[in-house]
Amino acid sequence: MHILVLGAGVVGTTTAWFLQKQGHQVTVVDRQNKAALETSYANGGQISVSHAEPWANPSAPLKVLKWLTRPDAPLLFRPRLDPAQWRWALSFLGQCTSARAAHNIRQMVNLGTYSRGQLQALREETGIEYDHLEKGILHFYTNPAEFEAAMEPTRLMQELGCDRQVIDSARAIELEPALKPIRHRIAGATYTSEDESGDARKFTQNLAQRCADAGVTFRYGTRILGFEQASERILGVQTLNEGRHETLRADAYVLSLGSFSAALARQLGIYLNIYPAKGYSITVPVKNEEAAFNVSLTDDEYKLVFSRLGDRIRVAGTAELSGYSRRLNYTRCRAIVRRTAEVMPEAGHWDQAEFWAGLRPATPSNVPYIGKSHYANLYLNTGHGTLGWTHSCGSAAALADIIDGRTPEVDFAFSRL
Repeated sequence: MHILVLGAGVVGTTTAWFLQKQGHQVTVVDRQNKAALETSYANGGQISVSHAEPWANPSAPLKVLKWLTRPDAPLLFRPRLDPAQWRWALSFLGQCTSARAAHNIRQMVNLGTYSRGQLQALREETGIEYDHLEKGILHFYTNPAEFEAAMEPTRLMQELGCDRQVIDSARAIELEPALKPIRHRIAGATYTSEDESGDARKFTQNLAQRCADAGVTFRYGTRILGFEQASERILGVQTLNEGRHETLRADAYVLSLGSFSAALARQLGIYLNIYPAKGYSITVPVKNEEAAFNVSLTDDEYKLVFSRLGDRIRVAGTAELSGYSRRLNYTRCRAIVRRTAEVMPEAGHWDQAEFWAGLRPATPSNVPYIGKSHYANLYLNTGHGTLGWTHSCGSAAALADIIDGRTPEVDFAFSRL
């Protein structure tokens, strides 16, 4: 079967990989001139099953209200005359109950655990390199209230098989000595030894090359304009490349366009509650090897993740719900530098920070859309929010099974829209 994958980010590229492994002819279409040049370009780098507490939880509404007037807030909502933004926000509030948060944690832990295993198998099979480290992820807390609030989600994750251990500050420093500058401020921590980190862009671009070597066709520099359809089937995808219009046809289609999936799906009468959450990152060269970290870190109070990518440090996080602009807000960039330099002042050349912003395709629940649409030959693999890198291989493997009529090997609420 010929399958057209729309999007060459980490989710679309892994989808192409798993589909070609199952014998399909695959074409990938993307407006950029290379894979992973948008949301997958400079993300936080974590393969983090333990990062499964959704933004929408019982404490979120009050926090968001407190943060409304703070330009450097971890989660910043900038109201716009945009019905999609307000629908998303209202749905987000509906997800902020204990019951919904527990349900969503279950979805994300199950998918994350499965996905991490699929990534490990892919890495063993291909020998792919992407500055990966298998040293676990350590969540540290400098606010006692934040640490206490993390206990219930941690318990739920443990019940689901995520080995997220609760540890004290002494054990945190033992695991990652780079935290010594703030050792007296650490109220507590958790550690998940099986979690990993790595450069999502390197992974995606190297995997795209392996896909091409295996016969996958990549149509870069190609804008997707819309669909041709008849009854309940997609007949083709209308595209524009260097001023030339063309309709690309296949037997089946996979929508993996991140934050831009929702607008395209609306043309087909499919409503995806996805809104762009602009995230920021800094990338800096290591300054002092002894002061730099190797265990990937999460600063839950400030919503930042730290990954070591070879001789570089990547720190990413925060979320800004303000539309589709990727323009840098330097107040938010400097806030990341300020907090990171406070945590480990000698680790990196903080004055050489390279800033980046990307649009994460966020759902109100943080749970992605994976599965079938009501069109017989259109499938969804989108809306992964902050966990696209974590969930990519599992989402792709599961969707490949769905397309081939098999039941995926993961307990997850797959979509039927």
